[in-house]
Amino acid sequence: MFNNVPPYRTGYDRDEVDEFFEHARQAYEGRTAERVTSADIQASTFDLVRGGYNTHEVDAALDRLEAAFIARQRAEYVSANGQQAWMNALAERARTLYGRLGRPDGEKFAPAERGQQGYNMDDVDDLCDRLVGYFDRQEPLTAAEVRSATFGRARGPEAYEEASVDAFFSRAVEVLLGVE
Repeated sequence: MFNNVPPYRTGYDRDEVDEFFEHARQAYEGRTAERVTSADIQASTFDLVRGGYNTHEVDAALDRLEAAFIARQRAEYVSANGQQAWMNALAERARTLYGRLGRPDGEKFAPAERGQQGYNMDDVDDLCDRLVGYFDRQEPLTAAEVRSATFGRARGPEAYEEASVDAFFSRAVEVLLGVE
């Protein structure tokens, strides 16, 4: 399924990856009572081992898997509630994200603690500006662009705390995938 890296390099543990994707396939096909959500896919982690699977290939497959589960969620929701209800739900989530970006104090996310590593504020703010442009229908933006965004590193109050930024952009990806 995935290419192995050379034995002297590290990649994702093959058994863990195979087990995860098999479980996800069974859940997607309805052959298990357990549900798998896009949040489960985002939270998946695998050990790094010598000679494991190519991490870039696995990460790309995880992105496709997340998109498939969100598309299925959309289809189920639309089937049960109608297309307009789905669009209303997405619009509400988008308004929540948009509201977060327009805080009166100007702070979009909590700053990192003193001495703690975090994301460069300017890099994060640039992506936030692009997201606002998307919500204002002034500029296109895709889930893949948000997912692949990288932020420089900074320390202390000159940086945004990573967990809140990651959670915010995970929700933005879900909204973007729901529209795509």
